[in-house]
Amino acid sequence: MEEEIRKAAEILAKSKHAVVFTGAGISAESGIPTFRGKDGLWKKYDPEEVASISGFKRNPRAFWEFSMELKDKLFAEPNPAHYAIAELERMGIVKAVITQNIDMLHQRAGSRRVLELHGSMDKLDCLDCHETYDWSEFAEDFKKGEIPRCRKCGSYYVKPRAVLFGEPLPQRTLFEAIEEAKRCDAFMVVGSSLVVYPAAELPYIAKKSGAKMIIVNAEPTMADPIFDVKIIGNAGEILPKIVEEVKKLRR
Repeated sequence: MEEEIRKAAEILAKSKHAVVFTGAGISAESGIPTFRGKDGLWKKYDPEEVASISGFKRNPRAFWEFSMELKDKLFAEPNPAHYAIAELERMGIVKAVITQNIDMLHQRAGSRRVLELHGSMDKLDCLDCHETYDWSEFAEDFKKGEIPRCRKCGSYYVKPRAVLFGEPLPQRTLFEAIEEAKRCDAFMVVGSSLVVYPAAELPYIAKKSGAKMIIVNAEPTMADPIFDVKIIGNAGEILPKIVEEVKKLRR
């Protein structure tokens, strides 16, 4: 593993425009459950019922009751992997973080340019009267296990700006992510199974555009053959080591 960490550091140290792509695996180390892993939530819940736009419109209570199991997601803390990525950005190496996560942990760790492919829990909208809220306005309700209700019209159809099944990705964000994948000279995947499209297409776009490819993941993926450096393990342990190696190379 040490040799692979050095190789990853060499690629990043030489990079002029690196991009990081993250999935649920990076946040799992902050205690946030994944969806597709061996203990993933989709083994327990039907995503069509609890995480689709049609399911939400049928029964918003089911969505929020499911979300209560994830409420720690919204009060979790960034882990060393998030901070390492933010450090690479401060060093001028990473130019963008593309994430499938909706937990805002990259921003809280200090990353400034974060492209949220699946939206975020930061804002919520009432689908009936279109009133908009900040997440913080409902924080105390969530801590008590209470379902959010529109303060203006009383509706329970208060939806976060996270992309549910059946909804399109935010097109401007997706366009920016594709452009970053085309432009970068190093593309590092952290904690993604690379099975959810169109997001999972981004590494292939980067590879086709000539980028050096790095993946840090808890388990192998079907896309592993396209990567120049493959590191299996916990991102919270591996990424800080990569950052330290980069610093040595840049001295």
